[in-house]
Parts: sequence; C-alpha cells; structure tokens
Amino acid sequence: QVQLVESGGGLVQAGGSLRLSCAASGSIFSINVMGWYRQAPGKQRELVASITPGGTTNYQDSILGRFTVSRDNAKNMVYLQMNSLEPDDTAIYYCYAETWSRVDYWGKGTLVTVSS
Repeated sequence: QVQLVESGGGLVQAGGSLRLSCAASGSIFSINVMGWYRQAPGKQRELVASITPGGTTNYQDSILGRFTVSRDNAKNMVYLQMNSLEPDDTAIYYCYAETWSRVDYWGKGTLVTVSS
C-alpha cells in the first residue's frame, strides 16, 4: 500500500504562482511513476504532469511552459510548480503514484482556486 498526502493548494489571483507538494509513504519501493491529475467542476479528471524515477517528464499541452513537475526520490516527494496561473486552472489537484505492477494510488486532493 502507498499513502499520498498533498499540500500547497489555495486561492491565488490570475498570473500568480503556487507550489504543490505530495509526500509518499508506505510501500515506496514499489513506486514507479508519480505525478498530478486535476479535476475541474463538471469535468473529468485529467493528467497534468508525470515524472519517472529517472526524471523523464510528461505534460498536458495546456500547461506546457507554465507548470513544472519535479521529484525528490530520497525524500519520497513529488512537486508541481505552477506559474502564470489562469482561472481555467481552478480544480482539485490529485497526487498519484503508479507502481511497477501498474497499481495506481491517489491522494485525497488539494483545491486550487484561481481568481480573475
């Protein structure tokens, strides 16, 4: 089992920045890919960014150049630096971890609200 706890959400004005953090615990040796999904009101959950243990990243097109995902394997942490935030970025952001055996784990989510 893997437990994930997010932090760092909040209210920010358009153009501002936030940094989300996610701490992993439990069977951390089983974790492969980590990253972030988000779910806006009335929309499906969508991938924002992911990162492998070696640092290979993948981003959703709409956040390219604005968001950066990073990972500290020694601390079992994954981060999402969000710059130039837009109202459309308003969503609950979920940390996720995929194990080597393709099992997914999720955090409870942290709310990011971007005001115009």
